[in-house]
Amino acid sequence: MNKKYIIALMVPVISLFVGCEDKLDTQPEGSIITSDQKEEVVSKDPDKAVAGVNAIFAQFSQYMPNEDAIGAERHNDFGYPSVMLFTDANGYDVVSEDNGYNWTGNSLDYSDRDYTSYESQIIWNDMYSMIYAANNVIANIPADVEDPTSQFYLAQGLATRAFNYWVLAQLYQFKYVGHQQEPCVPIITDENAEVAAQNGTPRSSVEEVYSLISSDISAALELLESAKQSGITRTVITEKAEDKRFFSLYVAYGLRARINLSMEKWTEAAADATKAIENAMADGVSPAGISDVSKPSFWTMDEPNWMWGIKIAETDDVVTSGIVNWLSHMGSLNYGYAWYSKGKQINKALYETIEEDDVRKGWWLDEYQESPNLNNAYEGIIADYDFAPFTQVKFAPYNEEAGSSTNASDIPLMRIEEMYLIKAEAQAKGGAPDAGKTTLEEFVKAYRNPAYVCEATSPDGIQEEVFRQRRIELWGEGLNWFDVMRLETGVDRRGGGFPNATMVFNIAPDDPILLWRIPESEIQANPGLSEGDNNPSVPAPEPVADL
Repeated sequence: MNKKYIIALMVPVISLFVGCEDKLDTQPEGSIITSDQKEEVVSKDPDKAVAGVNAIFAQFSQYMPNEDAIGAERHNDFGYPSVMLFTDANGYDVVSEDNGYNWTGNSLDYSDRDYTSYESQIIWNDMYSMIYAANNVIANIPADVEDPTSQFYLAQGLATRAFNYWVLAQLYQFKYVGHQQEPCVPIITDENAEVAAQNGTPRSSVEEVYSLISSDISAALELLESAKQSGITRTVITEKAEDKRFFSLYVAYGLRARINLSMEKWTEAAADATKAIENAMADGVSPAGISDVSKPSFWTMDEPNWMWGIKIAETDDVVTSGIVNWLSHMGSLNYGYAWYSKGKQINKALYETIEEDDVRKGWWLDEYQESPNLNNAYEGIIADYDFAPFTQVKFAPYNEEAGSSTNASDIPLMRIEEMYLIKAEAQAKGGAPDAGKTTLEEFVKAYRNPAYVCEATSPDGIQEEVFRQRRIELWGEGLNWFDVMRLETGVDRRGGGFPNATMVFNIAPDDPILLWRIPESEIQANPGLSEGDNNPSVPAPEPVADL
């Protein structure tokens, strides 16, 4: 990111991506307007706030948004789904072959940790671009706003900012507990952006970043609750069936449950997950049943188990590009890079732990390249491209059309199933292991495997079993890395079925290679940072003998 780019990110102006260029910070003659005047402007002309919120969610999926900043066209550059791909490839559960068609090769071997790598810049730019868009909304609606529609819009900015800093915190430093005073990432808000643009801004501590995250999400929850009591929800805002791009009350509870889980605030995490479930189910969201996921799925927000996601349209540039999109790299049953990169497989050792009665066993090909979840058309695709055993068939192509070249599937960011798993882990670790065990057993029996029994009884044992369930249930959805970091598992790929011997690692949980490095261009552009402020530059991991 060059200096011009970072300065643009730091200054909060309404220069939005949907044609609204009015500023609410100043009047035409240049005098500062008050909070009351801001609220009056927003309430009288809500299109300004709508434009700001739309700009936030437009940032989640874009076609090569970093082309100018990095000076290159990259086919793995398409917004937040790029972050999902990079982090999944860093771990040990999404297996792939390092070949000429696999755009996650740099993340497989950790060369993405070079602070001049494209991936390093893409992640940094994408996350701070979304923070910039969120700051624009937050800056232009007073915190004590009373208009319920404006409360809803302000909540979108606050919740999105919380989400982005939560992601960043887990990429650039180790877990919260025990590392509170370690350097994390620079904090740029609507309040300090102008000063930061002139003087730069240093890395804040992990504790400071999580303080902002917690404050933002809690404020968003209060605003969403107030707006809902006045009849304003995302269904009303969009004047159509619920648009799951936006934060609802239950999505915000779900995000705070994730945040509290990361902070090991077990009681709070369990309570928030429970509220997320209760509010979601009251709005018609429910876990997918066994029959629902006995075929390739997870492609549309219309699926009743989705809480939050990225909406993709057929006319989006990422779709008309054909191959520069998440599904091109991830999907097996649609046209894209995966047909030629040999696709994405599940860790072989993890697959072998899935019980035969578990419907999720069919989310991947077995050792004979078969799955009971596939119809004849899908089987034809698998045969034509000779996918390896354990290749994923979890994600359906767009409109469930085998071989589709229209990669317009929506992308899941949060499903209600995750909330049950958070609740179970948090109950077990928070002093109620019996309750956690019951929550886990009842969930899996009802929705995935009627014969399931959780053998673990201790808090740590139940946490370990929940982690196994999360690895299976949430596979490929860009969440696993956060578990790797908060649970300090390290990255042990031995026995996972990685096809390249050079990609078989056993990385210790405290190895600095696990931390992303702030891009060199940011160090050079930000007066508040120096080379010594970055995470350490360490050698790439050495391959080890496979099991």
